[in-house]
Amino acid sequence: MPVPALPLWFEIGTYAVLALILAFDLTLAFKRPHVPSTRESALWIAFYVVLALAFAGLMLWLGDAEHAGQFVAGWLTEYSLSIDNLFVFLLIMARFSVPRRYQQELLMIGIILALVFRGIFILLGSALIENFSWVFYIFGAFLVYTAIQQVRTGPHDEVERESRMLSWVRKRIAITDTFEGAKIRTTVDGRRVFTPVLMVLIALGTTDLVFALDSIPAIFGITRSPFIVFTANVFALMGLRQLYFLLGDLVDKLHYLKYGIAFILLFIGVKLVFHAMHANELPFINGGEAIEWAPEISTWTSLAVIVASMTVAVVASLVRMRVEARAEAKSGEHGERS
Repeated sequence: MPVPALPLWFEIGTYAVLALILAFDLTLAFKRPHVPSTRESALWIAFYVVLALAFAGLMLWLGDAEHAGQFVAGWLTEYSLSIDNLFVFLLIMARFSVPRRYQQELLMIGIILALVFRGIFILLGSALIENFSWVFYIFGAFLVYTAIQQVRTGPHDEVERESRMLSWVRKRIAITDTFEGAKIRTTVDGRRVFTPVLMVLIALGTTDLVFALDSIPAIFGITRSPFIVFTANVFALMGLRQLYFLLGDLVDKLHYLKYGIAFILLFIGVKLVFHAMHANELPFINGGEAIEWAPEISTWTSLAVIVASMTVAVVASLVRMRVEARAEAKSGEHGERS
């Protein structure tokens, strides 16, 4: 549901502070390219999580519980989708054999591209919602479809689709097989050619575009405020670079995570359809009148479903990992005895 606007000075100040934080993170990634330690990554992630929760507290103080609840629900939704993004990022880096010490810089570029794409879709989404209430039917149906695809396919399918496009690019552009740091172009035999960095950036950009198409309708199912939508996306993407190095191969072992994300998308898709029915203006549906029995799902219900879905998915994945580890250990013991 719509909420009154927050103070203008708070919104402008927020944009300025977030821009400074992102600029600092970008500078750090390019000036000091390295593989972050587990401790360094964990501290940065903790800092960004505390920062997001403190921001929610400010929204509670300057606005109300509805503002804070919408931000937290939106942030958690976008954070879960960003973690899903890591699956594909990991596969892209492996696919092009990107040296670990250069991955920070390329990931940071991927995150900036994600912010740009999401910013564009936020502006487009806000304009559509403002003028056409029926767009919620489309957003809802799209999220339900995305949820089904989330279960049916995996990150390997996404990378396979990108590989076909990248093969087409490679046939038309001269690209070397070796990296020269994070340089996008180099000179070979007196001729300027591209390095594999170009292919990595195209793959990351394509992935960001696809995820922006999923994430923006999802968060508009939680809040109609462009400010909350944008800040939730920025806070969700902060620390993604460090999370990438912290989780590493563990992300691929969170087997049930995609089902938790799919359930969240399905839930928000149904919520959007209910909202469209409640605010119906289409003449061929119920004579253009609102469908009164369609429920309006509250922000707090959405928040509870999101938290419960991710908790169940992560805990179930960890339990499966433990069971598989024990089975593997027993198998090893039997092998030694025989």
